[in-house]
Amino acid sequence: MAVITGASKGLGKAMALALGGAGVRLALASRDLALLETVAGEARTAGMEALVVQTDVTSEAEVARLAGAVREKFGGVDIIINNAGVNVRKPMTEFTLEEWRRVMDTNLTGAFLACRALVPLMKGRGGGRVINLTSIMSHTALPGRTAYASSKAGLLGFTKALALELAPEGINVVGISPGPFATEMNAPLMNNPEASAQFLSRIPLGRWGQPEEVAKLVVYLCSAEAAFITGTDILMDGGWCAQ
Repeated sequence: MAVITGASKGLGKAMALALGGAGVRLALASRDLALLETVAGEARTAGMEALVVQTDVTSEAEVARLAGAVREKFGGVDIIINNAGVNVRKPMTEFTLEEWRRVMDTNLTGAFLACRALVPLMKGRGGGRVINLTSIMSHTALPGRTAYASSKAGLLGFTKALALELAPEGINVVGISPGPFATEMNAPLMNNPEASAQFLSRIPLGRWGQPEEVAKLVVYLCSAEAAFITGTDILMDGGWCAQ
């Protein structure tokens, strides 16, 4: 079974439905209960099993409640997808401490809290997968992304260290670094013709990525065929970081 944070929309929704379509039982977590229920409804209509747990990944208590609900419903965990994330775009000197902490707490500390609560439910099951959504901003940067890039670079380091810790358990830990994808988080850029054109000009393949493309990669990484992949990060960016 798989726990997916940030499962109410975008990449999280696409990954959840793809894993469910591959026969994986789902625990969907997000702050937005209404959207979560919508995703769960789609999953159940397609014959998938889906548990909904409203969760703010920055809250230690709420993440513990998520782990408890998963333990009660499924008994254990096979896959953790740390996808919940936020971005604040502005010059570093204009950041408030609250904004900085919100980005770091969601993108980095949230993954720590989820893994600390859920990894014990993976051990002793013959293996498992932890997939962290890192972003190209863990490899490169743009102006106005100091908090986001810092959080994602930290998540990449977390991914590598955790992979070494969990390798003796047969649990693989992998990062996926999406580039510009057509998600709600990037809607402000996509809906701004000038900003969208600027981004597209920097993508060698000349288009925005589609959430389903990341979802298919996740299904592969969670399969037996990917059992020798751990402690690394896979760029999926249309060639952005190759420049």
